[in-house]
Formats: sequence, structure tokens, C-alpha cells
Amino acid sequence: MTEATDEAVLARLESIRQSIDNIDAALIHMLAERFKFTQSVGRLKAEHGLPPADLEREARQIKRLRSLAEEAHLDPGFAEKFLNFIVAEVIHHHERIADGEDI
Repeated sequence: MTEATDEAVLARLESIRQSIDNIDAALIHMLAERFKFTQSVGRLKAEHGLPPADLEREARQIKRLRSLAEEAHLDPGFAEKFLNFIVAEVIHHHERIADGEDI
């Protein structure tokens, strides 16, 4: 490769990485919004004595996310692991809210 080719490759690489960085920022903001809503759910559950976890909803969500992942050509197993990670954190928040913690 020539020096000009190297520079073009590096410029393209930087452009792609900037796109990735932008998507990462959007994901963080979307997760923050999602957690605002799940914390509202946690407060509502605590006020009415409902359990922090809802296994039926979780199963429906996993099925739905796996289907969306397949449509988007994303590994459904990865999507399920990602959702399980988020749900575990949500349940932890709901437990803390039920215990009277302000989160």
C-alpha cells in the first residue's frame, strides 16, 4: 500500500469508529431512559406490594427480543444475554425501591 492508501484507510477507519461512538452514546442515553421507566415500575410495584420480578413478562420479553434480533440479523443468544443482564439490574433496582431506598 502507498502512503495515500494508508491515509485513506485510516480516515475511513476513523469515520467508522466515529459512527460506532455515536451509536454507543445513543445506547447509553436510551438505557438511561429505559431505567427511568423501570424505576417508575419499581415504585408502583412497591406501593402495591407486587413482587420485584415478573417471570411471565420476562419470558415474553426474551421471546420478543430474540425475534427482533433474528429480524435484525443479530445473534438471538446475544440479545437474550443482553436482556437478561438488563433485567437483573432492573430487578435489583426494584428490590432496592421495595426496601425503601431512593434510587
